[in-house]
Amino acid sequence: MSFLSKILSALRGESTAVNGLHKPLGPNAEAIIQRDHRVTSSAYTRGYPLVVERARGAHVWDVDGNEFLDFMAGIAVASTGHAHPQVVKAIQEQADKFLHICLSDFYYDVGVQLAEKLNAIAPFKENARVFFTNSGTETIEAAIKLARHATGRKRFIAFHGGFHGRTMGSLALTASKTTQQAAFFPVMPGAHHAPYPNPFRPVLNTRPGEDQGEAVVRYIEEVLFKKQVPADQVAAIFVEPIQGEGGYIVPPRSFLPALRALCDRHGILLVADEIQSGVGRTGRWWAVEHFGVEPDIVCSAKGLASGMPLGALIARESVMSWQPGSHGSTFGGNPVCCAAAVATLDVIENGLMQNAAQVGGYLMQHALELAARHDCIVDVRGKGLMLGLEIADTTGEPVPELRNRIVDEAFHEGLLLLGAGESVLRLMPPLMIDEATVDTAVTRMEAAFNRAEAAFG
Repeated sequence: MSFLSKILSALRGESTAVNGLHKPLGPNAEAIIQRDHRVTSSAYTRGYPLVVERARGAHVWDVDGNEFLDFMAGIAVASTGHAHPQVVKAIQEQADKFLHICLSDFYYDVGVQLAEKLNAIAPFKENARVFFTNSGTETIEAAIKLARHATGRKRFIAFHGGFHGRTMGSLALTASKTTQQAAFFPVMPGAHHAPYPNPFRPVLNTRPGEDQGEAVVRYIEEVLFKKQVPADQVAAIFVEPIQGEGGYIVPPRSFLPALRALCDRHGILLVADEIQSGVGRTGRWWAVEHFGVEPDIVCSAKGLASGMPLGALIARESVMSWQPGSHGSTFGGNPVCCAAAVATLDVIENGLMQNAAQVGGYLMQHALELAARHDCIVDVRGKGLMLGLEIADTTGEPVPELRNRIVDEAFHEGLLLLGAGESVLRLMPPLMIDEATVDTAVTRMEAAFNRAEAAFG
């Protein structure tokens, strides 16, 4: 039986509760899924059979009229909520003017406006310069090239559990799942990896008075630099200030300052991958700001333009010194996408970033209360509206099958969730959600936990 057949067979025979109404997979959704699997790439991964017809705010409707609360925001992309009127208006107005002129070769005001705004909010004091891309992985690729150009060095350090993209350069930095690299070796040479400091699941022995963050930086200094890669050959260290796909891990407060000091000692650039954690999601523009550290380069995408394809490489002016023609992009900084991003940043600055902090705290409290009622939740962590719930058994061992079942049951209850890491449930709703929406979502989540736990005995 094919993968598609298994999905459809299971869903036809199993009632699903959407907004309290038990329904099988709808006929319109089933028909579209059947057509999809005949013509789209087998590389796509679909967690559950959501076939979207329309979306507004934090609500999504499928093609059979079922409504869902969205607590995954298109993987942290729909930052202002689906179809925010101010963003939609900006898109419409710009589309009516012109759809495309290559920003690598010419000029337009909305591109300059966006670069000026990103300069104003960059998490470092030095003037910033911006290179626009179409996606997160393209932004990482640009950062790789810029770091090599600026330093004359060729090698890089990233972290286990990190996800930086799937193109060949970014894939070399990615160490999230072996399946992502397995069929594509050799990837770009020169990438080396260190453990990411996880306070809940320590991987390194510490010395007296030392925490995991400091131990990881010592590992880089004493192991990588002495046994694998000379420090003076490392162009940059790529780090997610809060690790995303690796499990929504918040590192110890010591980690990023110690990493910054390490980079300063050896003339290495510090690159903050804020593709998932940035643009107000954690209650600040950038997650790195929670740790009092100034990076040299920031990589942004996902929530930057509320769903329009746009990425931005934001670097210190002293670093972005490459010559004209050193890098380029036909579509990067598309004017319609830039207009969406200008509107997005305005909406986030004028209320949604503060809302992410406040409602994120409210969601965190609910998550802690949920953990008190469900023994399988062994850790709750995060900042703002970027929260992770670690799912494990009574011995603390991860149970990915239970986490996956919770995600499935949540879909049946009318709540859209995604996993992360080995066994983490991540909560990343649009930044405009309110407390009443959180209450509804937690009620549905509780039902999903109850059903999943019952299935696992």
